[in-house]
Amino acid sequence: MPKAIDAMKQAFGQLSAGQAVAPLRSQVSSDKGVTLLMPAYLQKTGDLGIKIVSVYGDNPGMGLPVVTATALVLDSETGLPKAFMDGSSLTAIRTGAGGGLAAELLARQNAETVALFGAGVQARAQLQAVMVVRTIKQVNLISRSMASTEKFAREIEGWSDAPKVKLAATPRDAIGNADIVITATTSPTPLFNGDDLRPGTHVTGVGSYTPEMREVDEKTVRRALIVVDSREACLAEAGDIIIPEVAIDAELGEIVNGLKPGRRSDDEITFFKSVGVAVQDAASAAAVLAEAEKKGLGTVIRIDD
Repeated sequence: MPKAIDAMKQAFGQLSAGQAVAPLRSQVSSDKGVTLLMPAYLQKTGDLGIKIVSVYGDNPGMGLPVVTATALVLDSETGLPKAFMDGSSLTAIRTGAGGGLAAELLARQNAETVALFGAGVQARAQLQAVMVVRTIKQVNLISRSMASTEKFAREIEGWSDAPKVKLAATPRDAIGNADIVITATTSPTPLFNGDDLRPGTHVTGVGSYTPEMREVDEKTVRRALIVVDSREACLAEAGDIIIPEVAIDAELGEIVNGLKPGRRSDDEITFFKSVGVAVQDAASAAAVLAEAEKKGLGTVIRIDD
């Protein structure tokens, strides 16, 4: 995760500096589902790749997952394919790392309590990333399913340097003493009342991904410094920003590049909204490939015979 966070610094910095080519995701529909295509090229580091995500609702009947993802790394000098890898785990890590980078730049230095909405793959990645950049002593968990929440709590308790885990009874109970609030759910409506946030809280929202969805309410965004992964992407896809019609203060990459300030006081509420951008996939896939080559992992396949 520390290496993934470093890769996100490179990705977002180049995106906000105009050193990346990353068109909005396109989609191709078939009779049974939809496939999303997310290409990107990072000019400074030379990372070039594409992630392909397919969503097919009938797959479980055949013993297959609804969502599948793969990533292809290309040589930016020749266009030849360099690596083909699982995109689902890559997405989880890079999205978590983006939230970790946001917490590094926006959360108070003494932040130690996290309120975490969700108990799935992304909730796990977000918490792991935040634990890299801050000393987290307690996490307040809340999710739709008590069974999944309890299972996740037991998992966290087995981690090294595990924080104390509290199962929150209500959203207000979860965020009441939180320094960092993370929303990683598929809820189409806000998860908590923004009036209940303490001054100085940092909020990361990664779950909602359409103009009609929002995990974070208008009260929160109107109280907060608003930072996004991409202005273009969030103004097209993030209901948390679109519905209340609020102004975006900065892209994360602008803060990385020193063009915009991050947190300006210990009392300021900050909100990072991420819908995910393809530069994250290109940068993280390149980092995975570099590690694999260093450690002699993977299978080499010749396709030019």
